[in-house]
Amino acid sequence: MPLKAPATFLKIFPPSIFYFTGRVVYNFCKIAGMKGNLMKVIFLEDVPKVGKAGQTKEVANGYGRNYLIPKKLAMPATAEASRLVQAQIKARALIQAQTEAEMMALARELEGREIIVKARAGADDKLYGSVTNADIAAALDSAGYAVDKRKVELEEPIRQLGAHEVEVKLSKDLSPRIKVVVEREGE
Repeated sequence: MPLKAPATFLKIFPPSIFYFTGRVVYNFCKIAGMKGNLMKVIFLEDVPKVGKAGQTKEVANGYGRNYLIPKKLAMPATAEASRLVQAQIKARALIQAQTEAEMMALARELEGREIIVKARAGADDKLYGSVTNADIAAALDSAGYAVDKRKVELEEPIRQLGAHEVEVKLSKDLSPRIKVVVEREGE
């Protein structure tokens, strides 16, 4: 028996099923009355130059069916899908706020902190190698601060003994400065 209304289809198949590719999505688009060249979709993730997460927009049928829906970037626009996406956006915002609060606390702890790094050095206080952002991240980790080495901003590796100012870029707005003291190994 062919399905005649989208409501009937939605009772049988919940919106999470829309992630199927191919025939199921095509048939749904046909049943839901999406005729012509356009279909309405709700974006689940940001798609550059097309739409942002949570936004409802009309896109070309082929683009929606063959690219956006199979890659889980969007789903066909229905009332249930809209509620689901709004719930996901609220959950993401809550997680983002918690992460930002943790980063603020870490930035306050790191600001002005002095980290000691031991390295082999020769005459004239020159290092045999250099102290890189990985070495500084390891020293921070041993001091109890979990910081990724890509977040440690060095213009160039440190090649001299002594104190150096280093920026740790935790996020777009948070960049505490720490003092890295490079000491001769064995002292």
